[in-house]
Amino acid sequence: MEWEKLLNNSRRKNKNKIATSNELQEIINKTYNKTEWRQEIERDFDRILFATPTRRLADKTQVYSLDRNDSVRTRLTHSHEVANFARGIGMRLAFDHKQEIFGALDELVAKRDVPALLAAIGLAHDLGNPPFGHQGEAAMRDWFRLHLEPLIAQSAEAPAQPIYNDFYEFDGNSQTIRLVTKLQILNDRFGLNLTYATLAALIKYPRNSYSSPKNKWKKHGYFYSEYKIIQDVWNETGLREGVRHPFTYIMEACDDIAYSILDAEDTVKKTLASYQDLINHLRCWEKGNDEVINQVIKETEEKNSEYEALRQALSPAELNDMSMQMFRVKCSAAMINCVVEAFCHHSQNMLTGECDIKDLLSKSRARTLGNALKNFDKTRGYRHKSVLELELKGANYIQGLMDMLWIGIHGHKTQREREKEQQTCQEKRDEYRSNSPFGRYVYSQISENYRRIFEDEDDELPVLYKEAQLLSDAISGMTDGYLITLHDELKSLYEYESRQQK
Repeated sequence: MEWEKLLNNSRRKNKNKIATSNELQEIINKTYNKTEWRQEIERDFDRILFATPTRRLADKTQVYSLDRNDSVRTRLTHSHEVANFARGIGMRLAFDHKQEIFGALDELVAKRDVPALLAAIGLAHDLGNPPFGHQGEAAMRDWFRLHLEPLIAQSAEAPAQPIYNDFYEFDGNSQTIRLVTKLQILNDRFGLNLTYATLAALIKYPRNSYSSPKNKWKKHGYFYSEYKIIQDVWNETGLREGVRHPFTYIMEACDDIAYSILDAEDTVKKTLASYQDLINHLRCWEKGNDEVINQVIKETEEKNSEYEALRQALSPAELNDMSMQMFRVKCSAAMINCVVEAFCHHSQNMLTGECDIKDLLSKSRARTLGNALKNFDKTRGYRHKSVLELELKGANYIQGLMDMLWIGIHGHKTQREREKEQQTCQEKRDEYRSNSPFGRYVYSQISENYRRIFEDEDDELPVLYKEAQLLSDAISGMTDGYLITLHDELKSLYEYESRQQK
């Protein structure tokens, strides 16, 4: 692989008009009369930043659902933190390791495109996640297994069943790719029309759900519906199935760093554990023999000791907060340094296309620290009864709303086709509940963008696949608060209609 192709700054929309990225840049310079000061990849970050789905992350769960404490992280604050870590690593690579990593790559590209690309994929990496975090994904998978499998078995689409793994194994990473390439419409069918470089690096798992082996990654990175787009992206960047963009490893490592450290900080802030609980946990991990863990604890304690006089006047909660802030700073710096070191060591291997690395953090000196922090998060935070209770409630809300939305979705397109053919027989009109007043109202509550794509007559996807995809688009595009509000509104209407029918 070559960095010139991996950092391809042309866009899908321009492919048929412009042959090379250099010509594209030349035309852009002429068009804007050199007043457009941004690089193309820098514009990607801005497009993601101002996109509606990014703002919705402010009301999506990171760990603690619907928390009233504004300082506890949401998906939006988490995404900004991942982007910040990734941009910082990009600056280190472009300025301190430019020759070692990028060789003869143009200075402007290295020093501006590299940090911008890493920041962009860090900001966008969770855009497709549904409400209520990973529990939301699990709830959606369970619903599809329960309701979709029987319908497929009864339909003529049974031979095409493997593609429905997209829903039985629904994953927010694949939904992110769909969102930025199709759903977030500007004025055409290219979504945000991001550069090939950004799209390639955003594919966290370069495999599909229906035909790819699960040798390295169990999760998938794109849906069957976006297969042609992904093939185009890989052709333009020199990648292929099973081969990650090197920067994807950095984005994943930054995500791991952010949630392992910062979820621990939120756990302490929620008073589910204390700073001293965390330090004791780390000291006992692997009998206290890890060099990076010991260094982080030492630097944190030394820094905290500088404020000993101030500490006498602080409450226990304030002491926890201040101590955790110092821990966050020292731990983040240590883990980022280890990731930069590991990337430099393995970068040439990543460019061969035969890289057997699953994730970068596990290949760094910070792997033990990362494992210890994740264990602390799991045992003290994720498994706390208050978190489990909210996750259960969230799963019930999601599946209840999917039940009601499905009434409006399933059969809607078939019914429209019959109406066009003037088949007005009462039996056929009433075959699907989507034609009921409740079904029509529910369908109207789904995003116009999503409905327009669903109703696209040029699309050759099976109808049942498209129905399932519209449902997953609708749910994953909602915020936690909106999903609960819509669920409660529709539930009261559904119960009223059911009583009327009786």
